[in-house]
Amino acid sequence: MASSTTSLKLDAETKQRIQQLADAQRRSAHWIMREAITQYVEREEKREALRQDALAAWDDYKTTGLHVTADEADAWLAKLEAGEDAEPPECHD
Repeated sequence: MASSTTSLKLDAETKQRIQQLADAQRRSAHWIMREAITQYVEREEKREALRQDALAAWDDYKTTGLHVTADEADAWLAKLEAGEDAEPPECHD
């Protein structure tokens, strides 16, 4: 994948903390910053996907009224946690 240069301004304390981590891990400060940004972007993409899934589920519920109760979901999850191969509960209105 092609790379391009991006610059950012950091306060002196943050820059020093990054350098200390880099020294401790025998990495470059550049590697630490790139890794931090990559991990942040991946985490936020997952968070946004989850948010979009939740919004879609809410829209689906508002349209159909289909749902499972918390007790039904808890019972199913307890079976999975116990190692049982359980089917999810049926949605109902």
